[in-house]
Amino acid sequence: QLQLVESGGGLVQPGGSLRLACAASRFTLQYYPIGWFRQAPGKEREGVSSISSSGGHTNYADSVKGRFTISRDNAKKTVYLQMNSLKPEDTAIYYCAADSRPTAILPSLRGAQYDYWGQGTQVTVSS
Repeated sequence: QLQLVESGGGLVQPGGSLRLACAASRFTLQYYPIGWFRQAPGKEREGVSSISSSGGHTNYADSVKGRFTISRDNAKKTVYLQMNSLKPEDTAIYYCAADSRPTAILPSLRGAQYDYWGQGTQVTVSS
């Protein structure tokens, strides 16, 4: 059973940066596309960014394009989300997830596509 654990969340002022990490407890992470999702009170779950198994393809929500960067280090079985120029509206619980059966070349931003989920890490952007 693949297990994912997020880390790196916390409190940051607007304009600041955080780097989230998603670490796998099994070696199979390297074969799966990985997505980052977030959910805030009163809002639907949003696909933030995703990356293909090799790292060759990435996908971003319009709301974070140009500010967030997803990357992966398969040797470390870890996927990162670098978040810059953070805004209060980025406040949410952030989850990483693995897609065990990808259906397209570009990694998906649909939560229903993903099979394994981490427990989430809180990101709060406030002055």
